[in-house]
Amino acid sequence: MQYISAALEEAQKGLTQLRQDVETQRLIQSAAQVMVKTFQAGGRVISCGNGGSICDAMHFAEELSGRYRDDRPALAAMAISDASHMSCVANDYGYEHVFSRFVEAHGRTGDVFVGFSTSGKSKNVIKAAEAAKKAGMTVVALTGRVESEISKVADIEICTPVGKYADRVQELHIKVVHILIELVERAMFPQNYK
Repeated sequence: MQYISAALEEAQKGLTQLRQDVETQRLIQSAAQVMVKTFQAGGRVISCGNGGSICDAMHFAEELSGRYRDDRPALAAMAISDASHMSCVANDYGYEHVFSRFVEAHGRTGDVFVGFSTSGKSKNVIKAAEAAKKAGMTVVALTGRVESEISKVADIEICTPVGKYADRVQELHIKVVHILIELVERAMFPQNYK
């Protein structure tokens, strides 16, 4: 029981920190505003990450292109998760390039790239962010370490530092993902929030 209680206490501490961090909340709002402008202009959001973070990237994309709460038009969002693409690029160029090659192929000026990296130093996510910048995309990074390597590339870094390990950071990333989606929907489909 003590481990359960300690885990919940640490998770609650992280959420409390985020609730009190007005600057990070402002960055979440800015990221949502950029996404709204992108969708309104016919652009798209491309997301990626490794391990649990690829699941977060996929979850983010499917909620936008599928359905979040109520019916509304689909939004152009995709996660870089195609196994054939990733195995091809990893085999031919190395795993560092699995995301950047996709961004080079599909990213366009005005699109948004969202890179999930709890450490902020995942080389393949950083390379993808660099490719996104080169393509004229806005780069949003979700991290868990302050002043990480990807922050040097990101236009907007949403950092949720909590706990010693990635799991607590990822728990907050899911909160951020759901808030971003809600903010996008509220701006684009206000009728769903009456």
